[in-house]
Amino acid sequence: MQSHLLDAFLLLASSAFTSPAGTDPANDRDRIAGTWKLVSVVYEDAKTGERTPVLGAHPKGCQIATPEGRWLALVTAEGRTLPQTDEERATALRTMIAYTGKYRLQDGKVITKVEAAWNEAWVGTEQVRAYRFEGDRLHLESPPQPHPNIGGRIVRIIVTWDRDV
Repeated sequence: MQSHLLDAFLLLASSAFTSPAGTDPANDRDRIAGTWKLVSVVYEDAKTGERTPVLGAHPKGCQIATPEGRWLALVTAEGRTLPQTDEERATALRTMIAYTGKYRLQDGKVITKVEAAWNEAWVGTEQVRAYRFEGDRLHLESPPQPHPNIGGRIVRIIVTWDRDV
């Protein structure tokens, strides 16, 4: 029963996940191509709306989008240390996100068909992010989804990038 409720919630949430008006995929593909430096990663709790900078105030990361359609994103939390134990290695895995695959732009969303990821559950899935530009800043927002780094809690992932010049 709980699984059906979760499925219904995710379907409803993703249908409410709309794209910005006036997006131009041809122009946007030129704008999104390049390298981007991470500014912030925030998770917004689907139930409470509470926003948390889960990787700290100053996370590190890079995103690369090629004009040919390749996507690569890697983000890590601030304050990570070199892991020495299995527990520390598990913590290091929970304080990062990384995935790559082919992407396309559609209806104000960037959709990446994941080929490899830090989380094997993402491999073979499509990761969907609404995008919008603010000058040389790129904002990406996921629909509500369970996130493996926080016990499957349902969150929207909100990531902000600055063009890396």
